[in-house]
Amino acid sequence: LSVVVGESERDHGFILPNPYADDFVILSHDREVLTKLIPQIQHFLIDMLGLTLHPNKVSITTLASGVDFLGWVHFPTHRVLRTNTKRRMVRKCVGREDDAVVRSYRGLLKWGNGYKLERILTSHFEEG
Repeated sequence: LSVVVGESERDHGFILPNPYADDFVILSHDREVLTKLIPQIQHFLIDMLGLTLHPNKVSITTLASGVDFLGWVHFPTHRVLRTNTKRRMVRKCVGREDDAVVRSYRGLLKWGNGYKLERILTSHFEEG
C-alpha cells in the first residue's frame, strides 16, 4: 500500500501495516487527503490483491477519539481493551480454572492498559 500512499509522508500521511491481519490504519493531518486515498486504495486492493474494502469498516476519525484496531482502542498515549473484547474475556473466563484461555487473556492485557482488568482476573481466581 505504500505505492498508493505515496513517497512523502509529509504530503500523504503514513500507513501502519499489520502483518498478522488484513487490517490497516492510515494516519494524516489532512482529512481531505484521507478521503481522496479511499478510492485509490480500493483500486489497488482490487487490481493487485483481488480484495475489497468492507464499506462498514472504513472510517475517518480524529486520533483523539481513539483508533479501534485489533481488539484495542489506541490513543496517542495509551491503549485500552475494546468493550466487546472485555465482555468476551469475562464471559470466557468466568467459572474456569487458571487454564490456557485465562493465561491467554492475561498475556493480551499486558499489551495495553490492562492492569486493572488483569487484577480482576487474578482476584477472581484467588477467591474461587
